[in-house]
Amino acid sequence: RTGIRRSNGQRLLREEAPLNTLMMIKLIATPSNALVDEPVSIRATGLPPSQIVTIKATVKDENDNVFQSQAFYKTNEAGEVDLEKTPALGGDYVGVHPMGLFFSLKPKKAFHRLMKKDVMNSPFCICLDLYDSVNWLETVRIPSKASQRVQRWFVGPGVKREQIQEGRVRGALFLPPGKGPFPGIIDLFGVIGGLVEFRASLLASHGFAVLALAYFAYKDLPEKLQEVDLEYFEEAANFLLSHPKIQQPGIGVISTSKGAEIGLAMACYLKQVIATVCINGATTTTAVPLRYQDLVVTPIQQALERMEVHVSGAVCFRHTTQYLQNKNILPVEKAQGKILFIVGENDELLDSKLHAQRAMDRLRRHGRSSGRMLAYPGAGHLIEPPYSPLCFASWQPVLGRPMCFGGDLMAHAAAQEHSWREIQKFFRKHLLQSGSKL
Repeated sequence: RTGIRRSNGQRLLREEAPLNTLMMIKLIATPSNALVDEPVSIRATGLPPSQIVTIKATVKDENDNVFQSQAFYKTNEAGEVDLEKTPALGGDYVGVHPMGLFFSLKPKKAFHRLMKKDVMNSPFCICLDLYDSVNWLETVRIPSKASQRVQRWFVGPGVKREQIQEGRVRGALFLPPGKGPFPGIIDLFGVIGGLVEFRASLLASHGFAVLALAYFAYKDLPEKLQEVDLEYFEEAANFLLSHPKIQQPGIGVISTSKGAEIGLAMACYLKQVIATVCINGATTTTAVPLRYQDLVVTPIQQALERMEVHVSGAVCFRHTTQYLQNKNILPVEKAQGKILFIVGENDELLDSKLHAQRAMDRLRRHGRSSGRMLAYPGAGHLIEPPYSPLCFASWQPVLGRPMCFGGDLMAHAAAQEHSWREIQKFFRKHLLQSGSKL
């Protein structure tokens, strides 16, 4: 009990409320509904001062595979934790990383990759849980003190998706809200095949018109990639430029892995392409032939005897193309537009920096200044939009075993955040007409 004295000297008595009723524990995430490349502010309040707490994040993909992360924090004198100021003391990372719980998400079952398939109808729903102790993921379940759900969307309000089946072209076109015309981009991924839409829809949410283009293992396209027919990609470029909402006179390409090798070939041979982003791709023709009109480029075969196996059991191909000579490089000097090479120096699938450096050297020998390289120490192969979890390795059905992509968690997260800004700046600079704004 505590006493309060009135001015007339009368003492009133009151019962002091228990501590846990005075302090309401809250976990606050702002915004709780946003695009995946938007940062989230996370705070915990109402806790005792100087207490160690655990914050966990859990999400399921569309196949119900579970991905989790956690970090331990110590509350301040006010009993609060603010991820923008409070350093993590342990868990999946240490230090001040406001989005650490998002980019450190990892699969409960090894070799799964967190990748959104249905971008239009549902977000990733990430559940944040607060525990008032150190709580390891594999321990006996205890109830959390507070929870918060965060919805992470790959498509913004007003973005429209058009299924594309035009001539041979197969894919999905994402258009921003408004009349346009918009700068057009073709989006290509690698040996995963099929139709991958999450990056195209996200770029469309930032004002670009993006065609997510499939080129094998989708609908009536070949099940396996037997050759790269550049006329197919030219048809896609012409389709995009013929669309009434696409800005003239040329388009951009954003491409990853095998897709980046194709994207670079498009830059070299197709006049429609005026700005190309190549993310961790070969600068030679590899594995399958490249065909364009009367041209046939024989592929360089990988030196599979140089393949290594990571301790996890995943296969590393990094050293299988290091023997390539300059004469095998695609004719980058023929490119009429600008090229941005984005490379992770810890890429275990390909020595992508070596490939990009050879292309840059060739450009210089021909007196061309159209290329630029952004090299990220510690980053792996799959450099994706900001706050995407690092995928160190994932199952590759063609191999029948997991493939290693590499990457250090913190360095990779930083590379994703920086490169995403640079990619958008690059396309705005080289695709927008004079006087246009985006």
